[in-house]
Amino acid sequence: MQRRYITVDVFTDRAFGGNQLAVVLDAGGLSTAQMQAIATEFNYSETTFVLPPRDKANDAEVRIFTPVRELPFAGHPNVGTAFVLASIAKEPKPRLLFEEKAGLVPVDIAREQRRVISTELTAPQPLSRLAQVSAADVAACISLTADDIKTDRHAPQVVGVGTPFLVAELRSRDALKRAKPDADAFGRVLPRDGAFSVWFYTRDAPAAEAPCDRQARMFMRGASGLVEDPATGSATVAAAALFADLDALRDGELKLTVGQGFDMGRPSILQTRVRKQDGKILSAHVGGSCVQMMEGTFRLEGER
Repeated sequence: MQRRYITVDVFTDRAFGGNQLAVVLDAGGLSTAQMQAIATEFNYSETTFVLPPRDKANDAEVRIFTPVRELPFAGHPNVGTAFVLASIAKEPKPRLLFEEKAGLVPVDIAREQRRVISTELTAPQPLSRLAQVSAADVAACISLTADDIKTDRHAPQVVGVGTPFLVAELRSRDALKRAKPDADAFGRVLPRDGAFSVWFYTRDAPAAEAPCDRQARMFMRGASGLVEDPATGSATVAAAALFADLDALRDGELKLTVGQGFDMGRPSILQTRVRKQDGKILSAHVGGSCVQMMEGTFRLEGER
């Protein structure tokens, strides 16, 4: 059996930027172990597998795998998978509904002259604010000092809207650039409340990197150890929800443009918005552009 796949670069409008994603379109009949093996073979930060929906009211069941484990929800896999499915659809739809481990994920499709130009997901869960981590511990994870960690707006904290991440603010763009993952500290500090990764950012975004309101990086566990992710939608939307929760705005919408991957040569632009009413978060969203890169098929041994 030939199984079709398409790869895309997500959160970018040019090839070889953003975050790579493989979308396996013919995933029916694959076991969890096979999906994990295929994701490890692609060795992208995530690979998605598109299955028929359990509820016919939805568009697909989507399972998401890193090279080492399955995720209940992730950002760039949803944005990229929706881009692929919307681009190849015979009948264009303004919204796709994906069934995932974390819940139902709506993804809105933006088109110009029938061409898909961007997609935007809605986070499947409300903001969870979990364990706080000391500045010294999070600094150790990224080879910095406690003085590089900024804590006046919020302490380093595990937050999530479907998948948890440790989120921390740095004092400067220079500190962001100097950060490196430290395996020993990672093993000591994480996982914490389900968070296996550190997403850290600065408000010190230079004019040369406009239109970014924030610059961020993210370190995570990969198949060969600690790696950097060029664009992490699920962490970015969780952080945006945290920022909105801390903001004094009671009614309205908070928007942020976040840059990621700039320091690893894969610049990514993530657009976030969070809606509030009566001081409470109604919904959190992240989206961006994608570029299709490759298309092909594979066949597993023993399949006909």
